[in-house]
Parts: sequence; structure tokens; C-alpha cells
Amino acid sequence: MSGAYKPKGRVGAIVHTLEESIIALLLGLMTLVTFVNVVLRYGFNSQLIWGLEVTLVLFAWLVLFGISYGFKIVSHLGVDAVLNIVGPKPKRIMAVVAALVCIFYAVLLMKGAWDYWAPFAGLDATSGRWFPTGFESSRDQGWYETDHVPIPFAQTWLENTFNLGEEYEKMPRLVPYAIVPFAMALMLYRLVQALVRVVRGEIDTLIVSHEAEDDVKEAGESLTWEE
Repeated sequence: MSGAYKPKGRVGAIVHTLEESIIALLLGLMTLVTFVNVVLRYGFNSQLIWGLEVTLVLFAWLVLFGISYGFKIVSHLGVDAVLNIVGPKPKRIMAVVAALVCIFYAVLLMKGAWDYWAPFAGLDATSGRWFPTGFESSRDQGWYETDHVPIPFAQTWLENTFNLGEEYEKMPRLVPYAIVPFAMALMLYRLVQALVRVVRGEIDTLIVSHEAEDDVKEAGESLTWEE
């Protein structure tokens, strides 16, 4: 059974295109900043002082955002040696169990992600060691800044909202770090979606199947035949 994702409806298609566009934009910006920095360094003996840090931020955003997208289109790699020797019903049961385990783990990641980011935004972290039992006062770290990244937009709003009106010299860390809880929440959402798709029989695994390998093999055989 194919695990390829096919957006349903106009809204689904728009969201799917938007996600792919964001991933392409992040990759493109990361490549552009790196290329410009290399040209400046070796061609003009100069550099974008914030280039490396921005590249690292973009790469982190790309990876974290891509995790949830991978679950959505069923493209994550995995070991399917056992799955390939059982029947359709046991395979679906194993997929359900795997999805539930992943959801449990994603909940833990979501709590950890929020607790890590919240102080940088002047918000309260959750209480409870494993699962959130409420909120508890945490040390305000909204004044923490990045090392070199400038603020290209909304500086006054950021200062008034997160830094008690005090001036930011560089981008506050709460902005690049915001991807951490956002990505974990999106991953949790995509895992729940995947579980629903498994229960409905739309897919029977959470990992990429061998269909892609078969397509590549067929394409190779086709090219060989034409030659």
C-alpha cells in the first residue's frame, strides 16, 4: 500500500504547497548566505559577521520543520525486516503500536521544548517531571540575545513585549528558538494524523516503503533499454 501523501481538497493542497515552499525557502536562504559569505571571504577578504550564525539557525529550522513533514509524507527511513514477513493485519497492528509509541515520545519532546523556550519569551515553564501538571514561575531570560544576528523587523514590539522596553542590540534568542516548540507541536500533530491514516487503512507503515527503490530501478532499466 502506497504511503505517498496526497492532499485532500483545496485547503489541503494549499497547506501542502506552503510547507514545501517554506522548506525550499529555508534551504535556498541557507545556500545563498553561505555562497555570499564564501565570495566575500575569498574574493574581497571580508565576510558577513552574522552569516555563520544565520546559516546555523536556518539549518536548525530546516531540520526541525522537516521532521514533521517527513511524517506527513511517510518519508522517514526505518527498519522493515519484520514488517515484510507478516501479513497485512499484523503489519497494521504494529504500525498502530509504533505510532502510539512515537506520539508518547512526541508529548515528552513537546513538554521539553516548551520548557526550554518559554523562559526566553518571559513565559512560565510547565511543572511536572514527565507530563505537564500546570505552570510554574521560571526565570525570565527574555533579554538573552544572539551573538551577531541583527533585528530586521519589529524591534520595538519585541523590546516592549519581551524585554520590558529595554533595547535589543541583536536578535533576541526567543525568535530563532521559537522553532523548537513549534516543530515539536507540528510533529505531534502529524503523528496523530499518521495514526488516523493507519487506522483508516490509508497507509500501513510510518516509514518509507521500497516503492521508491522500485521506481528508481524501473527508471534505470528504461534508460538502459533506450540506449
